[in-house]
Amino acid sequence: MRSIISLVGFAAGVSGFSFTTKTANQNVLSRPTTVANLPSRTITASPRYGASSLSTQLSMMMDMEVIECDVAIVGGGPAGCTCALYTSRADLKTVILDKNPAVGALAITSHIANYPGVDKAMTGQELLDQMREQAIEYGADYRRSQVFMIDCEDGDGQSYSKTIYTPDATIKARSLVLATGAMGRVSPPFPGEEEYLGQGVSYCATCDGAFYRDAEVAVFGMNLEAMEEAMFLTKFASTVHWITPSEPRADQDEHAAELLAMPNVKQWPKTRLLEVEGDVSGVTGVKVLQKGSDPEEHTITVEGAFIYAAGGGSKPITDFIQNKVEFKECGGVLVNEDMETSVKGVFAIGDIRNTAFKQVVVAASDGCISAMSIDKYLKGRKSVKVDWIHQ
Repeated sequence: MRSIISLVGFAAGVSGFSFTTKTANQNVLSRPTTVANLPSRTITASPRYGASSLSTQLSMMMDMEVIECDVAIVGGGPAGCTCALYTSRADLKTVILDKNPAVGALAITSHIANYPGVDKAMTGQELLDQMREQAIEYGADYRRSQVFMIDCEDGDGQSYSKTIYTPDATIKARSLVLATGAMGRVSPPFPGEEEYLGQGVSYCATCDGAFYRDAEVAVFGMNLEAMEEAMFLTKFASTVHWITPSEPRADQDEHAAELLAMPNVKQWPKTRLLEVEGDVSGVTGVKVLQKGSDPEEHTITVEGAFIYAAGGGSKPITDFIQNKVEFKECGGVLVNEDMETSVKGVFAIGDIRNTAFKQVVVAASDGCISAMSIDKYLKGRKSVKVDWIHQ
């Protein structure tokens, strides 16, 4: 039986409980647990979490920080950092929300040989670090945080008509930039993954980790994101089952070494994830296959499954956007020549547009164009103002 404040039949995009909000000027919107500061709420708890957990989460929601800014940028890659550099130089209060600076397309590039003015020995991570630091030096507020939801409506450049939700804060912005890239998974979901999404399957440990206090959870994946999320879960879960398709090299990877040293981490090397299992209460386990001379299937009993499949995908990362802006048939966000989407004051730049030109220099160019367009939009100009004047 559900622990209910007000019943609503809803399956969230993340684990735990969720609520539906309706205001005078909005349709019904489905939101995860941490959304706050909205006019009216209807909340339902997941079966496995009792009233005490629900009250704790409600308290956290009410205490959430609210940040107001001129420009909110979701994504800290070359497009987002370039945009932030320009908007900060234009004295616009800019907040960058970056899930992980080490997992984007540029960050995992070993060497940069075709970016103008850059030594060919420079790594993608080094170039990205410089871009980020340059934006911060000019005043950008850089935050490590995952965005799980946005609300936006046509703006006038003056009101805070864009709202961005993270586990740590709610951002109110006069303009919004979508710059999350195109590293999304293109492989099909595992059996049971979609069925139990929001009922134990999650892609965000910082959003949902607290729900699994003293419970067993599984983390599938071997990339940096998977290791960081698994480490976060060790603060709550009694056991974190780390499932990897190959053997982690603790002698070469400090993140793997740190994770394996945790007393509540059980490692399953050379193991494939086959299926997420569950019942009406949510996830009950994950079925895996251990490789070796005598491959054997196991079911690991867990209450949560955090899935971080291997990177390298090319799908635009747009799940947090839902249907708030228009998309192209190819899945990219539709923009005009100013990089503005179908919603006034919302811009999209870089690989999230899903063009054929997935290059760092193109992403940086998008960032520049959007920043100048934002400056024009917020200040009510009819034309862009450039950083220099030719004499």
